[in-house]
Amino acid sequence: MAEQVRDFSELKSTLIKAPVKEASAADGADKQKKIDKQGRAYATGKRKNAIARVWIKPGAGRITINGKDEKTYFARPVLRMILRQPLVAAARDGQFDVICTVVGGGLSGQAGAVRHGISKALIAYEPTLRPSLKQGGFLTRDPRVVERKKYGRPKARRSFQFSKR
Repeated sequence: MAEQVRDFSELKSTLIKAPVKEASAADGADKQKKIDKQGRAYATGKRKNAIARVWIKPGAGRITINGKDEKTYFARPVLRMILRQPLVAAARDGQFDVICTVVGGGLSGQAGAVRHGISKALIAYEPTLRPSLKQGGFLTRDPRVVERKKYGRPKARRSFQFSKR
């Protein structure tokens, strides 16, 4: 079973070669569109404790969150910028109408959840966009959540003030 190898050139021939998966020219091109009867693509996005249900369809580029316009719901420009990041990265800004409902968490977590949902919905509508969105990191769900409070402590890690007396 064990072969004796005298030289590094012989070592190469003894290694077991694993099959290499070839990357297709358009990664994700073999996937099919997932569109409902109304011509919409659906996806769920999550961030911290926020969950966003997102539908996209071709349109004028309007974003509606919980029945309100994006400028009304997310007043801070930074949060609106976060929403549009996947659309800008995929060069589809202004081409899709986005309708979403979001629950839980704060405004920052909700904006991140909507961004995650838009990214996944874009891939459901156009699978060829996957490489550009994956490279931007929009498809990865951010796993960071608030650490739980421990017993005997006022917060998760904070200790009570120590006094020697």
